[in-house]
Amino acid sequence: MQKLKEQLYTQIGQAEKVLVGIGSQWKEAPLEAYGHLYEMVKEKDYYIVTTLTDGVVYEAGFDQSRITAPCGNIHWRQCAKACTKDIWEEGELPDETCPHCGAPLTANTVEAETYIEEGYLPGWEAYKHWQAATLNKKLLILELGEGFKYPTVMRWPFEKVAFFNQKACLYRVNRHLSQVPEELGERAVGVDGDPVEFVAGMV
Repeated sequence: MQKLKEQLYTQIGQAEKVLVGIGSQWKEAPLEAYGHLYEMVKEKDYYIVTTLTDGVVYEAGFDQSRITAPCGNIHWRQCAKACTKDIWEEGELPDETCPHCGAPLTANTVEAETYIEEGYLPGWEAYKHWQAATLNKKLLILELGEGFKYPTVMRWPFEKVAFFNQKACLYRVNRHLSQVPEELGERAVGVDGDPVEFVAGMV
């Protein structure tokens, strides 16, 4: 395992761009774990994609313009009836009711009865623009603990990016689902282990 960590650390240093995916096995990770991750990528041209909705990634020092959370954020608020596409920050409306229809506010996440996607779309568009610029660049993709609840956000797209970019390398760290496509050959590494512990031991 230590050899894999050293290998990954070296490749991050050599990469022109670094794409990090934070998945379900990272849930409830302490802020310190995010700090370790930040130290790994802070000097690189990076982008963070997360399926977590707890919003902790926004507190870890990362450039917030380099984060996208397509499943939403519990600290963003929307009308529970989805009468408007407006999104509010937590505490912005103290009475927690929609100023348009009076319905209660709810967390702007995929768990909402009607998910208002406008909250994450600006970050997603920025991510797509950044991703388009990774073609033919030395790209290191680090997927941390993502399962198959939302495979179209991370797992499958990351594999596709790695397949088409011959200079890309994918590391998939997962306690149970670390398998990588055979088509990627040596450019994909499956690490069977806890993603939080794996990152913590690298810095």
